[in-house]
Amino acid sequence: MEDILHLYNLPFDEKRPVVCFDQLRVQLLGEVVSPLEMKAGKPKRVDYEYERGGTCWLLVAFEPLTGRRIVETSKQRTKADYCRFMQRVAASFPQAEKVVLVQDNLNTHHASSFYENLPPAEAFELAQRFEMHYTPKKG
Repeated sequence: MEDILHLYNLPFDEKRPVVCFDQLRVQLLGEVVSPLEMKAGKPKRVDYEYERGGTCWLLVAFEPLTGRRIVETSKQRTKADYCRFMQRVAASFPQAEKVVLVQDNLNTHHASSFYENLPPAEAFELAQRFEMHYTPKKG
């Protein structure tokens, strides 16, 4: 935990931006009944009934010191999805020598995902763009 807290206290450095990554499964919900318009003195009224449209994975990279976000949705949570998203993150920080990446220790959140989905030279190059730090369990 001290490692992560230390990273969060570092000043902004465009050569080594600190970026937090996580993913979340979300339900895709639609309205069955249209909300009633707001009127003076009354809030918008929304019915409790909804239509379920399945689920998707929301992948988010966030740079806390600038507020910058990179967001993508995916149908699954696979090593290929993680690899593709990390390629996008790396490309978003062309000025960085290393992207300091803070993430949980999920089975897909490792450089091995790059090697399973890219040619070895490309995977190595992508892995070298990141300095990975993992949050502790229950941290």
